[in-house]
Amino acid sequence: MANLGIYTLANDVVYDQLVALLNSIEVNVGSDIPICIIPYNEKLNLVNKEINSRKNVTLFDNWDSIQRWEEFAKEVWAVHPGAKSSKLSRNWWSSGHLQRKMCVFDGEFDKFVFCDADSLAMKPFDDVFDKLNTYDFVFDDWIHTKDRTKVPLNIPFLEKANLFTEKDIRPRLHCSDFFGSKRGLFEEKKLVVLKKILIENREVEWLTAWWDDAHLFNYLTFKSNLPLFNFSLSKNGQERTGNCAISDPFVNINNVLYNEQELKPIHRLHYMNYPAIDFTRLCHGEDVDIRYKDVFLYYRFFKQPEQRPKELKPPSQFKKVNRILQKAVNKAKKVFF
Repeated sequence: MANLGIYTLANDVVYDQLVALLNSIEVNVGSDIPICIIPYNEKLNLVNKEINSRKNVTLFDNWDSIQRWEEFAKEVWAVHPGAKSSKLSRNWWSSGHLQRKMCVFDGEFDKFVFCDADSLAMKPFDDVFDKLNTYDFVFDDWIHTKDRTKVPLNIPFLEKANLFTEKDIRPRLHCSDFFGSKRGLFEEKKLVVLKKILIENREVEWLTAWWDDAHLFNYLTFKSNLPLFNFSLSKNGQERTGNCAISDPFVNINNVLYNEQELKPIHRLHYMNYPAIDFTRLCHGEDVDIRYKDVFLYYRFFKQPEQRPKELKPPSQFKKVNRILQKAVNKAKKVFF
């Protein structure tokens, strides 16, 4: 029987989001399903305490794998056209570790689901695992509908080079915040070959943006040409739903969200584009502008309802001004240092 599990990527900065995700998995997916947390960086004091309090949660500790994916990403991005821009080279993501989520292919689970920490699970992932009996990659996102200049693979470049058509590319485009796959699809030897092609054959130019883990992941899945399924492209309309908190309308039924149209169950709610600090402030009782914040608070304090803020209050004018000043200082530091 296949060894199934769930991965996420986290550190103490996203602690409140991580706890909410773990609780939502326990409630809506299963209380016994193994969960492995990949360390985003070394800031893990709160994360480790949370792991110790849960019997089914572990920390990913294959540091050879982490180093291999870190080096792979850094060497590839170093030769991307975007790396030549001094302005871009100062952006925060160039020192980030989002590429570590690719360590899932070296992990303990034969089949797995990866879910970003800024998400809430809304239903069992059985249908994802079932699809993995037929496909090697399973996604549920709508990035294939974006403008051709903003999707992960550079469609104008690939068409101009007579390599692929837009029709070839779009059905295989995907995000990296939620996906199902299998262990061992990108072993070390295969990664060495792919890195050589990316760098020496300049296929790094296939990637639209510089230093974006989703763009690099798209290259890997596209180049491997392994079977891929995206629920948002399913012929079964009941499988096509939204997932984004900031834009998609949902119906809340007992703290489980459904697609507004036809009440279709969604896999997860993704709080993309909301900074982690907003959730920290929310959990301390600040009335932050986050859609479906009551749902988040329900799962964040599911095991400790007495700690949930009794009411939410807007920040004082002093706090608002201080935050604006601090933001300006931090921006200046990035520019000059």
